[in-house]
Amino acid sequence: MSPGMNRTWILAALVPLFICAGLSAGQDATLPGQGQLAKGIAALRAGDLDSAERIFTLALHQGVRFPLVYHNLGVIAPERGQHEQVVARFRETLQLQPEFGPAHLLLGVSWLALGKNAEAARELKIAEKLMPAEPQVHLQLARAYDALEEHFAAVDQYRQLTRLAPRDAEYVYLLARSWAELSRSSLKEIAKLDSNSARLHQALSQELWNQGKYDQALTSFQKAADVDPKLPEIHLAMSLIYLQQKKYDEALAEIERELYLVPDSQAALATRAKIAAAKPASAP
Repeated sequence: MSPGMNRTWILAALVPLFICAGLSAGQDATLPGQGQLAKGIAALRAGDLDSAERIFTLALHQGVRFPLVYHNLGVIAPERGQHEQVVARFRETLQLQPEFGPAHLLLGVSWLALGKNAEAARELKIAEKLMPAEPQVHLQLARAYDALEEHFAAVDQYRQLTRLAPRDAEYVYLLARSWAELSRSSLKEIAKLDSNSARLHQALSQELWNQGKYDQALTSFQKAADVDPKLPEIHLAMSLIYLQQKKYDEALAEIERELYLVPDSQAALATRAKIAAAKPASAP
């Protein structure tokens, strides 16, 4: 899902907070046009963007230079598809109030919509410092890192999301997807360094195993063992596959090889016990 497609959801969740924050963040109660600005906020809350835009634009023409005005015009602009205008408005907001986290967040989202991923990450990292408990900050920063292919950083942001909202299934899914992307990226890097790496063969074997392609997985695991005969877990995996296939003699041979390498492996010992229990039960 693109940053632009998420904007409506972001605004629906956060605009009430942002427009109220803009009103309370240092605004002088005697500011000229205070009543009109309040009407603009009410219109924005009600979804009447035309009226809100007229009110805030008029305030600018009347010389009202306050973060609330620029910020709320920045909130409205993306609904018009005016992404460059969004950037300008939030920059003006931040010139007047540099520590206003919501403006950094929506400026970052605007940069994402414009494909300026590095700029987006920069703004969203500032927003993260200012609003560490806001899930949307971590979600958008994770997406910026995804776009930059900074997979470790993306995983960290999705992990923070799941800590903030552990019951949100969507965040758990995004974390799992991010881990998978990190895994794929890491395997590509391993392949660049050594296309015959034992770990590369092991990872590919695991994927074949997960797909139920047992014979191919066994062949691939054997390649890993040939490259590094002392690598733990390889013979254990082969033994488990043979056990699934009810090839008990082969399973026992592989688990003994595993235990020769790691005599104290609880997983290997448990597997040997399973083989010992299953083999007699299968006898005619």
